[in-house]
Amino acid sequence: MSDRQQFVLTLPSDAVHLPAARAFVMAACHVAELESAAIDAVALAVHEALHNVIRHAHQHRSEVPLEIHCLTGVGAIEVQILDEGAPFDLQAMPHLDPGEVRIGGRGLFLMRTLTDELSCQPRGERGNVLRMVKRSAGKPNTSRDA
Repeated sequence: MSDRQQFVLTLPSDAVHLPAARAFVMAACHVAELESAAIDAVALAVHEALHNVIRHAHQHRSEVPLEIHCLTGVGAIEVQILDEGAPFDLQAMPHLDPGEVRIGGRGLFLMRTLTDELSCQPRGERGNVLRMVKRSAGKPNTSRDA
């Protein structure tokens, strides 16, 4: 699609940078002309994903960079988060029962709930690409919109 744009942000793996990451992703959502509910959903899903990367994949090592790639199309955004952690199998993670009382595990539940597509692929010997897609409510469900 010729009207696609890509935006990239690289940050240290430190929670202090989460507000900057949120602002970056929200700006890309505005470029994609998403409605405010979709923008809020993407921002929360990305926040949860970045928090997981910082905590689990990079183990709070701020010197390890993380990358956020936003690919926008009209009414859709694809966010890719690149980490340098051990391979992660998203499909092996159980789907959480929202009524279950427990500590932790809500981030992945939120990412699955708030996005239209969620996948994770290894990149090389170390690292993963977490991919999230969100479309406007009136947008057809095609995987190449963003």
